[in-house]
Amino acid sequence: MPRCHLRVYYGPESTAPEQAACERVTLPLKEVVPLLADAVHSQRTWLADFEDDEITVSADLYEMLLAYQHYRRPSA
Repeated sequence: MPRCHLRVYYGPESTAPEQAACERVTLPLKEVVPLLADAVHSQRTWLADFEDDEITVSADLYEMLLAYQHYRRPSA
C-alpha cells in the first residue's frame, strides 16, 4: 500500500500582493445590496474586514445617497 505524504500548503505561489489589489469585479447593485443588508442585520463580523475598502458608485447614486442621508436624520 503506498504511503501518503502530507505537505504544508502556503497558498498560491504566483499571487503577488500588488497583483491581488488590482483585481476588480463589476456586478449589478441589486446583487450586492441584499447580501450586505443581511450581513449588517445579522451582525456578521467579517464586515469589519472590509470597512476601510473603497467602492466606486455612479454620480447619480452618490447624490441620491446624500439626499437620503440628509432626509433620514431625526428632527430636532
